[in-house]
Amino acid sequence: MSLNVLVVDDQGIVRAGFAAVIDAEEDMTVVGEAADGVSAVRLAEELAPDVIVMDVRMPQLDGIAATRIITGRENPPRVLVLTTFDLDAYVFEALRAGASGFLLKDVHPSRLLQGIREVAIGESVLAPSATRHLIGHYASRSPTATPTRSTPGLDSLTASQRRVLTLVAAGLTNAEIAEQLGIAVGTVKSHVTALLRKLGLRDRVQATILAYDLGLATPNPPGAHL
Repeated sequence: MSLNVLVVDDQGIVRAGFAAVIDAEEDMTVVGEAADGVSAVRLAEELAPDVIVMDVRMPQLDGIAATRIITGRENPPRVLVLTTFDLDAYVFEALRAGASGFLLKDVHPSRLLQGIREVAIGESVLAPSATRHLIGHYASRSPTATPTRSTPGLDSLTASQRRVLTLVAAGLTNAEIAEQLGIAVGTVKSHVTALLRKLGLRDRVQATILAYDLGLATPNPPGAHL
């Protein structure tokens, strides 16, 4: 089954480069390209892509606003944001807007392709540990970081599920969480699935946002590889 991908970037040469790398894969098809957020919103509805590779800073409507509109619709595509180091201040807001993760624009093509596949199946994609630390920084210091949803399922989480939630928010993989807690990877997966269901969350990124919003996670918890 081929993944349909929409590539959004205001720089034509960058957009064409990403599109060429993606379209060369047997399991991916670039169904459209957009040079600004307005076009991205329109094409997302017209083309119904599985994944959108989204730039942040663009004319007319930036990637954050476009992501918020797109992910607010019924059955939205996954959004993978690409940014540069000097735009990291925008990353947390992009995740809060509904993106499933982000990578740096100088990412190796193989990591970009892996990231697209991961968000397509509901995984979160975060750039390496230094950028995970920045997520924690913005989550804890952003003046707009206030709870965005009621959390009626929070009290239903078991102690193990709460612990897994804090480690997910730290950016640890299932394997790293399993090692940290001394449990099987399959058990971690079950905990993650259960806590997402109980909290009404779409993916691990939303779980990370919620954990910071509620003060359940800190930028540098024990076990985080920063």
